[in-house]
Amino acid sequence: MLPTGMTPGSLVDIGSDSSNAGNGSINRSESINLMLAALVAQVLPNGNFVIDGHQQVRVNNELRDLKVTGIVRAEDITQDNTVSLAQIAEARISYGGTGTVSDVQQPRYGSQLYDIIMPW
Repeated sequence: MLPTGMTPGSLVDIGSDSSNAGNGSINRSESINLMLAALVAQVLPNGNFVIDGHQQVRVNNELRDLKVTGIVRAEDITQDNTVSLAQIAEARISYGGTGTVSDVQQPRYGSQLYDIIMPW
């Protein structure tokens, strides 16, 4: 039995608060115009090729990483042994990087951990 005026809701107060404040500015513009060499990773029973290509370029202390995988028909390969991106079926394209600018754009590890533990 609780004393008069005491309610179960007033016994425990659970809450959390998190805030971040900061100022910053990054102006960034990238344009990708390149040719990527890919290898035939597998020949499918219908004669199509599974391709896999990977290229890394370092620009201003940033390592830019481009990966392309997909399926190419033999008839889509031109005489100079190239394939347009539009001709790659099930294309999976990954473009990212690591470096100073990429690191600054990510929340700090402590903030990421806190958000996982206390998502509300």
